[in-house]
Amino acid sequence: MRVLGIDPGLANLGLGVVDGDIRRAICLHEECVVTPSSQEMGQRLLTIHQRLSALLDEFQPDAIALEDQILRRQADVAFKVGQAYGVVQLTCGQRGLPVYGYGPMQVKKALVGTGRADKEQVMFMVKANLGLRTLSNNHAADALALALTHLASAPLTSRSALQVALQAAESGRTGRRSRRASPKRRADQA
Repeated sequence: MRVLGIDPGLANLGLGVVDGDIRRAICLHEECVVTPSSQEMGQRLLTIHQRLSALLDEFQPDAIALEDQILRRQADVAFKVGQAYGVVQLTCGQRGLPVYGYGPMQVKKALVGTGRADKEQVMFMVKANLGLRTLSNNHAADALALALTHLASAPLTSRSALQVALQAAESGRTGRRSRRASPKRRADQA
C-alpha cells in the first residue's frame, strides 16, 4: 500500500510518501512545502494545491493520512492551518482519494505503543521503521509518522470494513427471512 502522509500547515506543510506495509515500509519521498507570510493568502493556498497535485500525480497513493487535530488554543493559527487543511481535503476529494484522519495520540500509540510518547521517541521510530538516518525537517517527519500510522492501522481498517460488509450481508439475509410471514404472523393475517 502506498500512503501519502500530510502534516497540514499554511507556512509549513509536511508531506511524506511511504510504500509497503508496517513491517517493510520504505520512504519514497519527504518534503516540506513552505509558503512565506509575505505572499497573498490566495497564492499561498494555490502553492499548496499545486504542489500536492503534482505529488499525487507522481506517486499515485492509495490513501491519504492527514493530521486531523487542529490547534485550539490560538484561533488565528487554527484558522490558517484550517485553510491549508481545507485545500488538502479539496485536492484529495477532487481525485476521489480516501482521507484518513489521525490525532497526535493515535500516531504516538501506533508507532511507540503509548499515547504519552514524546516527539523524539516518535521520530526515532519513524527513522527505524523506514531505515533512515536523518529526516529533512520536523514537518516532513510528522507526515511520515502519519503515513506509517495508517500502514499500522490499515489492517484494522480493512477488517472493520470486512465486518461491516459481512454484517450488511447477514442483515440482508435476515431481512429476506423476516419478509416471509412466520406461522404466527400468517395466523394473525388470516
